[in-house]
Amino acid sequence: MYKDWKSFATELSGGLKELRSGAPDVMRGFSAIAQAALKPDALDVKTKELIALAISVAVRCDDCIAFHAKAAFTNGASRAELLETLGMAVYMGGGPSVMYANHALEAYDQFAAD
Repeated sequence: MYKDWKSFATELSGGLKELRSGAPDVMRGFSAIAQAALKPDALDVKTKELIALAISVAVRCDDCIAFHAKAAFTNGASRAELLETLGMAVYMGGGPSVMYANHALEAYDQFAAD
């Protein structure tokens, strides 16, 4: 196992809580954007979380991978859907995305193990 993604996601939440209290207006604005973006419309939440995970891989953000792998699983994404999503992320992001796709797969598997 490369990283304990569950613990990593939990640890991130603590720091974000501090950021929310230190910059409340900015974080309320960011939260409003997130809520608007995730609102089901032409795409359901699961699909939107898979897109967010693919972007997380392409931009190489472990923190984002932790949150969106968990959210993809929680919103019903199958491992097959995740793998297809990661294939698109690799296609768009090249070699470095291969390495981060491995991170995302490992994170998803850990969240799905419960």
